[in-house]
Amino acid sequence: MAALLPAEWIKNWEKGGKNEFVQLCRTLSENKSHDNMGFRDIQQALYELAYHVVRGNLKHDQASNVLGDVIEFREDMPSILADVFCILDIETSCLEEKSKRDHFTQLVLACLYLVSDTVLKERLDPETLESLGLIKQSQQFNQKSVKIKTKLFYKQQKFNLLREENEGYAKLIAELGQDLSGNITSDLILENIKSLIGCFNLDPNRVLDIILEVYECRPEYDDFFVPLIESYMYMCEPQTLCHILGFKFKFYQDPSGETPSSLYRVAAVLLQHNLIDLEDLYVHLLPGDNAIIEEHKREIVEAKQIVRKLTMVVLSSEKTEEKEKEKEKEEEKTEKPPDNQKLGLLEALLKIGDWQHAQSIMDQMPPFYATSHKSIAIALCQLVHVTIEPLYRRVGVPKGAKGSPISSLPNKRAPKQADSFEDLRKEVFNMLCYLGPHLSHDPILFAKVVRLGKAFMKEFQSDGSKQEDKEKMEILFSCLLSITDQVLLPSLSLMDCNACMSEELWGMFKTFPYQYRYRLYGQWKNETYNSHPLLVKVKAQTIDRAKYIMKRLTKENVKPSGRQIGKLSHSNPTILFDYILSQIQKYDNLITPVVDSLKYLTSLNYDVLAYCIIEALANPEKERMKHDDTTISSWLQSLASFCGAVFRKYPIELAGLLQYVANQLKAGKSFDLLILKEVVQKMAGIEITEEMTMEQLEAMTGGEQLKAEGGYFGQIRNTKKSSQRLKDALLDHDLALPLCLLMAQQRNGVIFQEGGEKHLKLVGKLYDQCHDTLVQFGGFLASNLSTEDYIKRVPSIDVLCNEFHTPHDAAFFLSRPMYAHHISSKYDELKKAEKGNKQQHKVHKYITSCELVMAPVHDAVISLHLPKVWDDISPQFYATFWSLTMYDLAVPHSSYDREVNKLKVQMKAIDDNQEMPPNKKKKEKERCTALQDKLLEEEKKQLEHVQRVLQRLKLEKDNWLLAKSTKNETITKFLQLCIFPRCIFSAIDAVYCAHFVELVHQQKTPNFSTLLCYDRVFSDIIYTVASCTENEASRYGRFLCCMLETVTRWHSDRVIYEKECGNYPGFLTILRATGFDGGNKADQLDYENFRHVVHKWHYKLTKASVHCLETGEYTHIRNILIVLTKILPWYPKVLNLGQALERRVHKICQEEKEKRPDLYALAMGYSGQLKSRKPFMIPENEFHHKDPPARNAVAATVQNGPGGAGMPTSLTINTVRLEEGTTEETDKLKEKSQGVVKVINKAVNATPKVTTSNGNSASNSKITKEKDDKEKSGKEKDKEKKDKTPAATPEMKALGKDGKDKPKEERANKDDKAREIKEKTPKSDKEKEKVKKEEKASKEEKSKTVVTIIESKSTAEKEREKEPSRERDVAKEMKSKENAKGGEKVPVAGSLKSPVPRSETSESEREQKRRKVDTHSSPSHSSTVKDNLNELKESSAKHYINHTTPTLSKSKEREVDKKDLDKSRERSREREKKDEKDRKDRKRDHSNSDREVPQDSTKRRKEENGTTGSSKHSKSESPSDSPRLNEKEKEKNKSKSSGKEKGDSIKAEKMEKSSSGSKKESRHDKEKPEKKEKRDSTGGKEEKKHHKSSDKHR
Repeated sequence: MAALLPAEWIKNWEKGGKNEFVQLCRTLSENKSHDNMGFRDIQQALYELAYHVVRGNLKHDQASNVLGDVIEFREDMPSILADVFCILDIETSCLEEKSKRDHFTQLVLACLYLVSDTVLKERLDPETLESLGLIKQSQQFNQKSVKIKTKLFYKQQKFNLLREENEGYAKLIAELGQDLSGNITSDLILENIKSLIGCFNLDPNRVLDIILEVYECRPEYDDFFVPLIESYMYMCEPQTLCHILGFKFKFYQDPSGETPSSLYRVAAVLLQHNLIDLEDLYVHLLPGDNAIIEEHKREIVEAKQIVRKLTMVVLSSEKTEEKEKEKEKEEEKTEKPPDNQKLGLLEALLKIGDWQHAQSIMDQMPPFYATSHKSIAIALCQLVHVTIEPLYRRVGVPKGAKGSPISSLPNKRAPKQADSFEDLRKEVFNMLCYLGPHLSHDPILFAKVVRLGKAFMKEFQSDGSKQEDKEKMEILFSCLLSITDQVLLPSLSLMDCNACMSEELWGMFKTFPYQYRYRLYGQWKNETYNSHPLLVKVKAQTIDRAKYIMKRLTKENVKPSGRQIGKLSHSNPTILFDYILSQIQKYDNLITPVVDSLKYLTSLNYDVLAYCIIEALANPEKERMKHDDTTISSWLQSLASFCGAVFRKYPIELAGLLQYVANQLKAGKSFDLLILKEVVQKMAGIEITEEMTMEQLEAMTGGEQLKAEGGYFGQIRNTKKSSQRLKDALLDHDLALPLCLLMAQQRNGVIFQEGGEKHLKLVGKLYDQCHDTLVQFGGFLASNLSTEDYIKRVPSIDVLCNEFHTPHDAAFFLSRPMYAHHISSKYDELKKAEKGNKQQHKVHKYITSCELVMAPVHDAVISLHLPKVWDDISPQFYATFWSLTMYDLAVPHSSYDREVNKLKVQMKAIDDNQEMPPNKKKKEKERCTALQDKLLEEEKKQLEHVQRVLQRLKLEKDNWLLAKSTKNETITKFLQLCIFPRCIFSAIDAVYCAHFVELVHQQKTPNFSTLLCYDRVFSDIIYTVASCTENEASRYGRFLCCMLETVTRWHSDRVIYEKECGNYPGFLTILRATGFDGGNKADQLDYENFRHVVHKWHYKLTKASVHCLETGEYTHIRNILIVLTKILPWYPKVLNLGQALERRVHKICQEEKEKRPDLYALAMGYSGQLKSRKPFMIPENEFHHKDPPARNAVAATVQNGPGGAGMPTSLTINTVRLEEGTTEETDKLKEKSQGVVKVINKAVNATPKVTTSNGNSASNSKITKEKDDKEKSGKEKDKEKKDKTPAATPEMKALGKDGKDKPKEERANKDDKAREIKEKTPKSDKEKEKVKKEEKASKEEKSKTVVTIIESKSTAEKEREKEPSRERDVAKEMKSKENAKGGEKVPVAGSLKSPVPRSETSESEREQKRRKVDTHSSPSHSSTVKDNLNELKESSAKHYINHTTPTLSKSKEREVDKKDLDKSRERSREREKKDEKDRKDRKRDHSNSDREVPQDSTKRRKEENGTTGSSKHSKSESPSDSPRLNEKEKEKNKSKSSGKEKGDSIKAEKMEKSSSGSKKESRHDKEKPEKKEKRDSTGGKEEKKHHKSSDKHR
């Protein structure tokens, strides 16, 4: 075919080629004769033009321009052009030259505006279209086209093969949709349907489908459609209905599809009527079970993440980012979740009341998954409402409430409604368990369930039902507890702070015993919150909120914070309180604001708080001790303090807490007593503190009103209600007595069971805590329990001690209020019976009532001790001592006056206050007046009571002390069984003991030696102090303080002493046999000698204190410092003793500053107070009558004395003298006699360097101890020997009365010795002084021995009675002289001034020295000494009391002693014969020299005659007679620590003198009358002179 487009046209395209081409096209298109030809030519022309462009001969824009002009010539021109492009497309795609293809695509792109997209898409290749940009992806385009082709050409149209006619369906719908209210039945309609199916060839399955559709639209016609479907199903296969429903559910399973509720309902009804099986239908529903489980797990994980976020510490910058992220997540979540058909069906089942099927669906899901969807929870709640309606109407509706009745379900297959509690168990409890925490969606149902629970508990707790019923009720009760645990409490957590629900729940809870309640709270707190994702979140949010509130809680914002806490606590109390308590344990300053902020809590919350407190206390992970193991942890102290405050302020049940403490005690743990202590203190206002002032203590001895006003630190107000609550809790749960007994037993448990591995300091603390709590608790019971309650609960004293093993002090402490109650009630009865108003009648009735009450007690106490005890003290005395209190002994008038004056001041202040409104003024004044009247009335009542008690004691006293063994033994028993156990029981008891001792003295009780008693108390306090706890030391200090106060009062003034002690049996110094009432004036201790004795006691206290301070033992030092602080008002009074103490304490301050800060603090405190007392201390010679030289003499003899203080010789001798009183001390005497000689020799020969030294080394104490032990064993043996030796000779007694001459003789001897010494020694002043000192010392020793002899008691007394009366006269005379002179007591014997000129004294001393040397060299003492000692042994053996020192008997030692004694007897006899001759001569000289000596010396001599005479008596008077074994030993030891010699020599001298003295006197009996006359004449002068001198001393 020829080309239509010549090449020239292309070359000259712009000049003419273009126009030529246009012209050609026009002609071809107009040529319509040969239609087909013209079409082809145009096609060819266009093809050639395009081909030139492809080959590059023509530009594509030139071609597109010309094509634009040509396109209008024919209508089908675009289609022709498209065909051309199609051919070129195929051609160019096959070519390899890429440029041609490019030209082609450029051309098509240029012509796109000429041809439409759709045409091109039909004709061109998909790849080309893609390159042209007409389609996105060629692949997709291909697929789409394939699909379209398939649809168009291969899909077959559906034809009605069954030949159904649509008219039949129309008629079917009309049949089913007609009004069914008439007589139309399902059977009738079924017949019609059958006809329609037959007539119109309808498909039966489609008919069934349409029936279901219509039923969906007309749900109210259940009664019609259900039988219809049921009948219709006989014509189908059984599975058909299920499949059709399944297809219906499938239809809605598109992601966007939503299943209509009508379909769920139809399915539910069909299930309920068993027309289909749940298993068959369940498989058609979405989502699958696996998907549900996954979703549930995801929820739990999310909840945990939320918790983690809340507990993390997030910085503010991160917070904002996190919040944004959370918001995005929330938005995603709010997108509608896919439809859960299973839950939809479940809801429909619940709504129609098909519980069985609903239950089986829920069982297929994770627990509480279904009910966590609100719609289902509400549906289930509604079902429960309906089920419980009749029972709730009958028993649950509160009085006066109407409530809205709920109609029952029309459905007969719904669960049966409950008419009784038993019915609840069948269905309702089950439904509630499936609901779980989601009952929170329906607070009304919650309240109904709780009210039913309340009604059930009422019925459960009422008795009278049969055994079977009881068993059923038990089962129901356990079900109710389970429901509470699994449903009610978790639901409360999810409710939004609903206080009413909390109160409603408490209405039921308070009927449960606390054990059940606490168990429920425990589950709620520790388990429930972890079981549900929702609760996990709630817990985290609660803690977060609690932190927020607690951070901002202060005293100032208590109210607003309190409201927030209240709001938070209504729903989640356990979590909140747990956090609050953890904060309190860390920061105790939170206690007050927290307690105040808890006022908006509900009753249930208070109960939960009590549980949380107990749980916190019992936390096993917490250590109860601080790391140093010596103090109780602060968290425990904080909790205890919080306990006390919160239980007092709010009405919380105490039973659980009290039982917890009791259980801890049973387990032998006493830490938690701290809680009981705090609770009793805060609730009952009973404080136990060792820091009470004496004023407070005094107030505590008054009545209840005075105690409340003046006895406590804080003003105790409004404890009436709280103490009543505490009392009720104790009585209702029978905890009062068990707690007392457990505490009493635990005191020893602390030491022997708990205390094993614990630090001693902590053991002491725990013991004190246990003891204090017992005292406090007992005090509470005594003041709050009625007499009946008390007597009913506390068993008798013998049962308490023997069966319950209560320590005696605690047992009496518990029984004491009972006796008081009992006596007062008996007394009231007797008063009512007879109307006698006289005071005597009243007293008589009181005494009768006492006898009635106490008689059984007297019998009961006998079993408490060995029969031997009752030989010395009577059971009556024992019971009286233990049953009385300070209230019975004295009226604290000053305290009453103090409080009344305070009130008067208050009233005046109220009057003066201008700002106070008048009505308030009036109220306040009325209160003060009423209080004042009460106090005055109370004082009057107590005064009458005390008078009655004293009358009673007066009558009883003669039978108190039997002293069948010795008075000494009696005092021991009294101290051991009465005073010591009680004085450390409480501060008031300490005061009571001191008062009681004074009272027994004042009552002139037979067989009671006041002197002995005081002496035993003050001497040797080391053991007692060392074995005390801290608080006991404080109480012991108080006791000593009161004892010292009495002694100081007597010491201060002769008049007081004469009045209160002068003629009292307690101050007899010769202990006579029982039954003899010694009123003999000569046997009384005179005032000046009493002052010596007091000084001795002060010295002993110093010695003991110094010993304790130097041990280095923590307990010793702490306790002695406490005791010293307490007795500071009365001790030290003597300057040198005070200085000794001050030095030791200063040393402690220095040593302990770094090591033991608590000791340092104590020592510093005491040191400061001691310094402030210094101005009030007096020199020793002012404290008791004492010659100045004697004070200097001390230096040499007592170098290493106990306190390092310059202790006067008189004291050393005094102590020695007292030792002689004890029979066991012969060994010591031997040692001392030897020792003293050495010391004196050393002192005499020494150069002036010998000055007093204060050094007393710590080693002393060790040495002392060793010596003590040796001496003790020695003494024990001596005692046995002495018991065998014969009684004292009459000579002794004679000596006792008539040995007045002896001093003169002695003086003469001394004089001789003095002369010798003068010759031998250089005459430096110091040495002279020493000589004098030694002389005095020797004299003292002699006088002491004399006194010891007198002490041989029983025989001496008998013989004395036989002695001629003149001896007694002499004794009396002497006594009067002593009284007149007030001469120095025994202790000062050595410091007497010699009435003989100096030359004589020196001579006598020389002689003495010789004698001493002899005794020292000779291995034994003179025989007379031995005899005397034997007598001593006998008498004092009776007195001796074994003072805690173990006996060590060694037979060898005994034998040696015997030999020694025999030898000494022989020698002394020989010596005495010689001595007596000398003495006679000297006496004559004496009488001459008396006349010559100037006035001055006569005065002295007279004084001495008095004192030496008195010294004989005062020896026996010295109260320590035998008892003071240990003290003496200690004193000895201390003096010995410088070397035994001193002590030995003193003893030896004493013995010599005593032996020689005794014989002398017997010979001089005849001379006595003459001497008497002489003395009488001088007596008057002496008296006057002495009065002056004694005044000066004072």
